[in-house]
Order: sequence, then structure tokens, then C-alpha cells
Amino acid sequence: MTQAQPDTSRTDRIELRASPAEKALLVRAAALERLDLTTFVMRAALPKAESVVAATEIVQLSKRDSLKVLELIEHPPEPTQRLIAAAKRRLARE
Repeated sequence: MTQAQPDTSRTDRIELRASPAEKALLVRAAALERLDLTTFVMRAALPKAESVVAATEIVQLSKRDSLKVLELIEHPPEPTQRLIAAAKRRLARE
């Protein structure tokens, strides 16, 4: 998983809407961790963001499926008539 590199030069802004109670809770939790609010929120949010992105971008295959993909790459099947026709239509549009 690609992790965001720590960058102490935070120049971009993110605006959040929170109820007074939510903000108070975040501020209190940040203080208990001896962090500023931005650092507290970023430490909580960035791992979740990385997890969400990785879950949509990374495909994990079983050993069986990995072997099947390698087999197809090394020994691709002959193109079907439908594939050949589609390729010809595509070339004709160019």
C-alpha cells in the first residue's frame, strides 16, 4: 500500500463542518494526545483514506488465480471471431 509521505509544510486547506459537540470532542481528544487538532485529525483520517484507496486499486488473487493469469500471459488463447471483428471495426474508425 502506498503511504502518504509525512509533509510538515501543510499548505493546502480542508474545511470541515462539525457540531459544537463534535468539535469539542476532537479538541479534547487532540489535547489528551498532546497534538494540535490538525495533526490529530490527519493521523486518524490518512490511514483510513489509504485503506479505502488500496481496497479499490489493489487486486489480490489467490494462488490458483495468479497461476491462471500467468498461464494466460505466457500462452494466450487464439482470438475469437468476435474479437477479430471488434478489432477491425476499431481500426476502421481511426
